[in-house]
Amino acid sequence: MTSGRILALTCLAMLAFAANSIFCRVALRDTDIDPASFTAIRLCSGALTLWLILALRNQGQKLTGNWPSALALFCYAALFSYAYTSLAAGTGALLLFGAVQVTMIGYALVQGEPFTPLRWLGLAVALAGLIGLMLPGLSAPPLLASLLMAGAGVAWGVYSLRGRSGGSPSLATAGNFIRSAPLALLLGAVAWLAGTLEIDPAGAFWAIASGALASAIGYLIWYAALPHISATNAATIQLSVPVIAAVAGIILLGEALTLRLVLTSIAILGGIALVIRQKPAST
Repeated sequence: MTSGRILALTCLAMLAFAANSIFCRVALRDTDIDPASFTAIRLCSGALTLWLILALRNQGQKLTGNWPSALALFCYAALFSYAYTSLAAGTGALLLFGAVQVTMIGYALVQGEPFTPLRWLGLAVALAGLIGLMLPGLSAPPLLASLLMAGAGVAWGVYSLRGRSGGSPSLATAGNFIRSAPLALLLGAVAWLAGTLEIDPAGAFWAIASGALASAIGYLIWYAALPHISATNAATIQLSVPVIAAVAGIILLGEALTLRLVLTSIAILGGIALVIRQKPAST
C-alpha cells in the first residue's frame, strides 16, 4: 500500500470517528429521538453494515468476537448517547478520548510497564486536564453528562484492550456489533416501558449514519490502514479526533469555544501525547 493511500485512509478514519460525535449531538439536540433509540439504531445498523460488507467479500471466514467485548461496546454506545443529550460535540469527544487513553495507560501501569519521569508527568497533566474540565464553573459542562461520557471512554478503553488479543479486527468487530444489537434492543424495550422511547425520521437518519458510516465503515477503513502504522503513531494520530470534533462543532453546530475547553484540551492532549511519545523506561 502506497504512503498516499495510507494517509488518505487514516484521514478518512479520523473524520469518521469525529463524525460520530457530530451525528449523535445533532440527533439528540435537534431531533426528537431519545438516547436509547439512537443507541439501538446505531448498533443495529452498524451490525448489519459490517455483516453485509464481510459477506460480500466472501472470505469464507467465521465472525469472531465475544460477549464480554460486545457488552463493553454496548456500554460505550449507550453512555455515549445519554451523555450527548447535554454535552457539546467537542467537549464530549475530548472527555471520551481522554478517558479512553487514561484507561489504557492505567492498564499498562497495572501490568507493570515501567514509566519514565516524563511519562508520569504527562499522565498527571492529562488527569489534571480531565478534572479541570469537569470542575464546577460557568463554562463547565454538566457534571452528570461528563461522568457518563467518561464512563463511555472507560468502556471503549476496555473494548480496545480486549481487542488486542489478535485475530482479524474486522471479523471481531462485526461479531461484537452483532452481539451488541440485542442488548441495544433490550435498552430500547426498557425505554418503551418507561415511556421515554421516541423515534423520528431525522433522528433515525443520524443514528444510521453514525452506525453504518461513522462506526462500521470508519472502523473498517481504520483497520485497513492500521497494519501500516506504528502503534505509537496510531495512538498519536488519534489525538486529532477531539480537535476535529471541536472545530466541526463550532463551524457546523454553532458551539462556543471557551477558554476552559482550550486550556484543558492542551493539558489532556498534550499530556497524553507526552506519555505516548516517550519510550518506556528500561527495567
